Amino acid sequence: MDAPLERTLLLIKPDAVRRSLNFQIADRFEKRGFLLVACKMLRPSQALAEKHYAALHGSAAFGDAVGALTSGPAVVLLFEARGALGVARAMLGDSDPSKAEAGTIRGDYAISAASNLVESSADAADAARATAIWFAPEEIGGAPSSAPASAPAAAAASEAQEAQEAEGGEGGEGGKSKRALAKEAKKLEKQAKKDANKKQSSGIPAPPPADKPKIEYEPPSGTRDFFPEEMRERNWLFGKFREVARQFAFQEYDAPVLENEELYKRKGGEEITQQMYNFVDKDGKSVTLRPEMTPTLARMVLSCGGKMLLPVKWYSIPQCWRFETVQRGRKREHYQWNMDIIGEKNVSAEVELLAAITEFFKSVGITSADVGIKVNSRRVLAAILEMYGISNEKFAEVCVIVDKLDKIGPEETIALLVQAAVAKEAASKIVQSLSIRSVSELKELTGDKGGAAVEELTSLFEVAEAYGFADWILFDASVVRGLAYYTGIVFEGFDRKGELRAICGGGRYDKLLSLYGSPEVVPACGFGFGDCVVMELLRDRGLIPPLAPMIDFVVMAFNAEMRPHAVKVAALLRRSGFAIDVLLEPTGGGKKVAKAFSYADRVQGHRVIFVAPDEWATGKVRMKELRKADEKEVDLPFESLVESLTNLGIVPMQSK
Repeated sequence: MDAPLERTLLLIKPDAVRRSLNFQIADRFEKRGFLLVACKMLRPSQALAEKHYAALHGSAAFGDAVGALTSGPAVVLLFEARGALGVARAMLGDSDPSKAEAGTIRGDYAISAASNLVESSADAADAARATAIWFAPEEIGGAPSSAPASAPAAAAASEAQEAQEAEGGEGGEGGKSKRALAKEAKKLEKQAKKDANKKQSSGIPAPPPADKPKIEYEPPSGTRDFFPEEMRERNWLFGKFREVARQFAFQEYDAPVLENEELYKRKGGEEITQQMYNFVDKDGKSVTLRPEMTPTLARMVLSCGGKMLLPVKWYSIPQCWRFETVQRGRKREHYQWNMDIIGEKNVSAEVELLAAITEFFKSVGITSADVGIKVNSRRVLAAILEMYGISNEKFAEVCVIVDKLDKIGPEETIALLVQAAVAKEAASKIVQSLSIRSVSELKELTGDKGGAAVEELTSLFEVAEAYGFADWILFDASVVRGLAYYTGIVFEGFDRKGELRAICGGGRYDKLLSLYGSPEVVPACGFGFGDCVVMELLRDRGLIPPLAPMIDFVVMAFNAEMRPHAVKVAALLRRSGFAIDVLLEPTGGGKKVAKAFSYADRVQGHRVIFVAPDEWATGKVRMKELRKADEKEVDLPFESLVESLTNLGIVPMQSK
């Protein structure tokens, strides 16, 4: 039996509009066969937002919901389709993005529960109530039409009913569709033609002809665009990485993102080689986008032919690429903060790296109650395997299996070990041994076989006390790290709430340079720290500070005659280190002045300098504060403008 023809109201929130996701979201509903009945874009007023969220009034969530909805433009769409209410909710996914499945709108695009992009009607009554709030009767048609649903919509309705039954009727959110676009398109077609020349002259390309392939506006799956807001967050994070590296006297390096494939096939491990973005270039060479940086570092050190003075302390923040399953905190590209020490065999090198990691966490407000670091040694696992008669040839394969213990559990781990030709009794004892959580227990279990590894771990924990980060680290015999080249101590940062995957990880890799051709064993250790997971953690804890554009002044000219003088003012201030935006269009008077100040506010300039005939005739310009309560105005002499600003305590924000 066909699902009933329904209408659902889709509210695309300001956080989605700011990221230009409204087109992608609407497009998904169009492709599912929804018909657009009505649509509008507006900045919701306080009263409208409060009316929309009336059901939340009196709850702690009410203020946040209203604040988010009034923070910028929103898009409201009224859609119609068979089973529209359930289909839309299924398409949106869980309102908590961390629980939303990949393929749903929130699963693919949302960042946090506070920024979950979009909402839709819970049921028919909710749809009717919301429609009455957002649309006047003349803006929409009558009741849902009796036209048969399209095949995609009918299929979607069936899927939605199944999803609802599986979820037990989660309730709360829904979606929209597409027919009003037909009406809206006709209205906009004439305007689009009028705007075409204007768009081309302003550098905005006209839409491609209908016979050309459609351009996807979203980046490839698992990759990210960084709009200015996200770029400010990325730069802030990278700044924290760099500051910690500087404090520990590490030097920055970089290398091409394109590497020779053999570098990673040689000893990267089977999993990493299967995930590479590799291809044959036009010269016939097998190359790959780097999946990680450590082999590149080894190549660079070896390229110096033994002339490099050791130890070397280097760091980098490269972009790395792996074709992985996309999920929360895991992309197919990510930036990774690496710190490595080459040429130091003492455990003091690992301690320095762990100290740097904990120093970073402290610098962004994360505490040892939020994050811990599990520490172990590959040599410990080697000793345990030797106890149960496992050959060295099996070591790398067993490490890869054991590394999955936390994800798949003991039973599945034992089953995989048995598949790898480990006797079931030995496999069970190995997994049981990996439950050890203290170095003293480890010493008792391994006896003489674990001697050197146990001593090294004991030393590490003792020195950690002196460094002051002992509360951050704990011993965990199950941590081995998946990469094949680790040889000694390994460590892994984790979320103590258990909501996120590994935050960072690293260890000792003394044999890697030898495997790449070094005539001698060169001791080395390092860590990798991806940007995706730590940003999820920082968002969850509310630790990302407000990061507005650092625009010191917007300089405005009253008329065309004043424009050359305004440019002089801007040049003077820029030479003194201020960030200046120049409004090139003359402001004139009345509405134009108001529009100019509105522009300055929109770009989040902190102050305005107004170059007008009367003031300029006396050698002065007028400055107005935009971010202070009194928004005072003051006339300042052009010839000593920078000195006057300094006397007022105004210096470039970037220098603070």
